[in-house]
Amino acid sequence: MVGTHALGSERRTPGRRESEGATALSEKMPRLVLEARRVSSLLAHGLHGRRRAGPGESFWQFRPFVTGEAAARVDWRRSARDDRLYVREREWEAAHNIWLWIDRSASMGFASDLASASKVERALVLGLALADAFVEGGERVGLLGLTRATASRGIVERMIQALVADKAGLAQDLPPRASPARFDEVVLIGDFLADPDRIATAVQSLAGRGSRGHLLMVVDPIEETFPFTGQAVLHDLEGGLSLDIGDAGAWGDRYRARIAEHRAALQGIARQQGWTLTIHRTDRPASEAALRLATLIAARGPE
Repeated sequence: MVGTHALGSERRTPGRRESEGATALSEKMPRLVLEARRVSSLLAHGLHGRRRAGPGESFWQFRPFVTGEAAARVDWRRSARDDRLYVREREWEAAHNIWLWIDRSASMGFASDLASASKVERALVLGLALADAFVEGGERVGLLGLTRATASRGIVERMIQALVADKAGLAQDLPPRASPARFDEVVLIGDFLADPDRIATAVQSLAGRGSRGHLLMVVDPIEETFPFTGQAVLHDLEGGLSLDIGDAGAWGDRYRARIAEHRAALQGIARQQGWTLTIHRTDRPASEAALRLATLIAARGPE
């Protein structure tokens, strides 16, 4: 018989184990994904800009002076090295950010004997690892409703401090209302067991100004398979309700059909806004989901 347990609120807050796990995981993720995005002149976020000339403070390149340009644009020091005139170009820097939200509500404390970690532990490791990897790649990262987007090298520690102080987040199963800028990326990490209409409203609000987003659904293996038989008691961790059922096996087909229906609704919500949906099981390595999210974000180009 498969055993399960649920973590209390004090265990749904990131600690040293999650921090070290996130840092170790982020070090394994190939930085080439984000670097390839900048080199390929796709949409780039943060301090490194979009790798083309434009308004900004960072030097990008020297290019040959073109007849008809204002003489004031000539960089005379560089031009003095040889027989050509050169113009100093700055890099176009756009304040595009990556916003993360990590579900720490009661249902995320669920774990079974088949899982490597509870859902909330896995969600925290994934969120912290992605933040660390994105900052290493030159991106700005922030927590929705909690912190501003920053390219600080200490992003993992900053996020942990913000999450520990956010006691209200332990009771919220959907992200707070926010208005990310156009072309910002939003990554929502949770189990998304809320009513699809509530999820749709939250996603529509976040996508309202043109931000692009990703739903990373973290599930325990038995939430997909429902391997129970015989008499069982079902607990609603969010609402506190319990239900005694005489034959758990008879519920299996109906349960799996309901899960499939819910997943289809989530896929429809994501597709309607041009977002993506990734399903990650906690019996799989965290690196799989982290690499997929990094690849999805790196592949998104300017519209």
